[in-house]
Amino acid sequence: MEAARSMVRVIGGRRFDFAREVAVMAIVNRTPDSFYDRGATFGLDAAVATARAAVADGADMVDVGGVKFAPGPALAVDDEIDRVVPVVRALRGAETVISVDTFQPAVARAAIRAGAHVINDTTALHDPDLARVVADSDATIVIAHSLAKPRTPLPSPSYDADVVREVVDLLRRRVDQAIELGVPSERIIVDPGHDLNKNTVHSLELTRRLGEVIELGFPTLVALSNKDFIGESLGRGRDERVEGSIAAAVYCVTKGARLVRVHNVRETVDAMRMVAAIEGWRRPVFLEHNR
Repeated sequence: MEAARSMVRVIGGRRFDFAREVAVMAIVNRTPDSFYDRGATFGLDAAVATARAAVADGADMVDVGGVKFAPGPALAVDDEIDRVVPVVRALRGAETVISVDTFQPAVARAAIRAGAHVINDTTALHDPDLARVVADSDATIVIAHSLAKPRTPLPSPSYDADVVREVVDLLRRRVDQAIELGVPSERIIVDPGHDLNKNTVHSLELTRRLGEVIELGFPTLVALSNKDFIGESLGRGRDERVEGSIAAAVYCVTKGARLVRVHNVRETVDAMRMVAAIEGWRRPVFLEHNR
């Protein structure tokens, strides 16, 4: 596999130095049944307003999804396009990187034409044509680990010996495939896929050993926000996981993650900026104490 030579990326006209910078990606779901907001941003006006509020709160990227990951009936491609493309168009010129969460090549193509800068694939490149669509554009692709066919159940997921090794091996193969299909290595991001076809023990192990994913040599995104492994670890319902989500995000950044996908934008932005200040990547906003 051709490892990325630099952590400096230009995405949507913005320059990111992922050697010393963390990007916050805000989640906006145009679905009536999303696990966290339960349809609160299904309406177009609500989705656009939420995305703009996230940008105002400091989000570097907005990730728009028209179909949730969990198993369920298929959504027609045209219907998915009708959900995500109007949001992409509304956000053009909003000084944010626009991402679209999809595994459908036709949706990716329509989203990129409308102005999307990133395609976030949570199905580990299940359809290679998705990589071909990205290769024919200037877009970046996120390759997230998962095992099942899109929207199909995988009860009691198991891994033969070592979940982290199997995740890394599959990501390596999918990255190699994307490169072979024409996607430049500097336009690839990887995601270990917390909770995607994994149980809580698997997700905790992935978090603990995230450095092994980082060693692939590509910027790593973690999508931890309010997930079940946090709820089960803490005994908290889906509306009580903000603190656990931030703790997990901070831990992952200390291990090398450089993008975090979140629901609670303002709180996460502050947490990431505090980490950056401690690391010396970001200057304090002002200095008054004991001056």
